[in-house]
Amino acid sequence: MNFFDFHHHKKNVTYGIYNVDIESSVPDSFYSVGIHPQDINPNTIEKQFNWLESVIDENCFTIGECGLDGLISVEMKIQEDIFLRQIKLSNELKKPLVIHCVRKFYEIISIGKIAEQPMIIHGFNKKQSIAEDLLKNNFYLSFGKAVLYNLSLQNTLKKVPLNKIFLETDNDDFNIQELYQKVSEIKGITLEKINEQIKENLETIKNG
Repeated sequence: MNFFDFHHHKKNVTYGIYNVDIESSVPDSFYSVGIHPQDINPNTIEKQFNWLESVIDENCFTIGECGLDGLISVEMKIQEDIFLRQIKLSNELKKPLVIHCVRKFYEIISIGKIAEQPMIIHGFNKKQSIAEDLLKNNFYLSFGKAVLYNLSLQNTLKKVPLNKIFLETDNDDFNIQELYQKVSEIKGITLEKINEQIKENLETIKNG
């Protein structure tokens, strides 16, 4: 059984969505491409957007990572403008958004109201109340390695509907199958069921 890795940074993994670094080449398999808040350079932003638009082809599954980060030095107004431009690009190209968010979830929810395509918060590891607010606003949640050991996050995951979940390795070095197995235990369903549901979720976001 193959297990789809929704968000990863490993070029040797082809069954998943590879996150392309800024101004890097794209792979032949599914990938995600965007301007991460940490990569924003206000002096060369048009060059960054030209690159972004030039590398998007049929293998581009999602736009991102994009979003807001409350812990970096890039001015928040600039971050919001860049995020907004990428939402509009997502709308135009009819591609889902993979969102990076640090301490700015309610700003993400507010700005995200103009999005016409599915929005996925990647690496979600926050409390139940934030998860509930995101779900009420039609976000999907992608979970990573923290699920393997974080009991609070496991309890949150237990309450998230199956049709709103994705699973990912991100930058962490572990086998994605471990995560699928853990989620099947938490949810009390078979490994086959969670695997099938993730595939259905992918089809749903792909079709907008």
